[in-house]
Amino acid sequence: MNFKRSSLFQRNMVQEVEETWEAEGGVLAVWGSPSSGKTVVSVKLAEYLAKKKKNVLLIFADMTAPPLPCVCAASDLEGERSLGSILAAAHVTENLIRKNCMFYRKNDYLSMTGMLKGENVFTYPPYEQEQAAELIGQAREVAPYVIIDCTSTIASDILSAVALMEADTVLRLVNCDLKSISYLSSQLPLLRDNKWDADRQLKVASNVKQQEASSHMEQLLGSVAFQIPHSSEVERQYLEGELLAGLCLKESRAFRKEIEKIAKEVFGV
Repeated sequence: MNFKRSSLFQRNMVQEVEETWEAEGGVLAVWGSPSSGKTVVSVKLAEYLAKKKKNVLLIFADMTAPPLPCVCAASDLEGERSLGSILAAAHVTENLIRKNCMFYRKNDYLSMTGMLKGENVFTYPPYEQEQAAELIGQAREVAPYVIIDCTSTIASDILSAVALMEADTVLRLVNCDLKSISYLSSQLPLLRDNKWDADRQLKVASNVKQQEASSHMEQLLGSVAFQIPHSSEVERQYLEGELLAGLCLKESRAFRKEIEKIAKEVFGV
């Protein structure tokens, strides 16, 4: 089974490609410990950019628990196309991605792709590292802003692992608890083996609750680039499958501001 192979973490790094940094746009991979809010942050960033009239492609890598049902109602999406259809192709092209993306009916600037409800890793033929890299490379041609919602288990998820190596920037989310830190500590050696570029990684304290004092956070996490506060409104949207809905409550103001800060730092928007 392709999703259990370890050869991904032995990528040939002989050829170095000189990258140019643009003031706006790029590929962002959102990764972190389980239940750290990866999907929430990915969706809220995509929503923010789309409202700014920036063309965004949101890719959900999770094939075990497809996030699409948590994002919006099925009726809000145009078409019913799966990420599995893209990765099942011998070669991933720009046209193939465009044909298999779903468009958000309430905002023309947002498109997305992921596994559909009821699908899993066995629904489609296995894919290889080549298809994952082609998907990310061609996604850059489909939209100037690409956000990849990665899974936590990079040792068993080719697309997420490739995204961490190919993205322009990585957000690394972690909850302020020892279990989250322990999990990431077990995963990071896999990335270091591939000459992981720490400069592309932005550490994010996620779902920070009021009782978690700054001194406690610093002791556990060290310095972080962003602190995303807990929002009961966001939590409710996630539970009700309405993550693309706007945030109206006063208690979500700090959450919105942090999403805006991330968008400015990562995408220049």
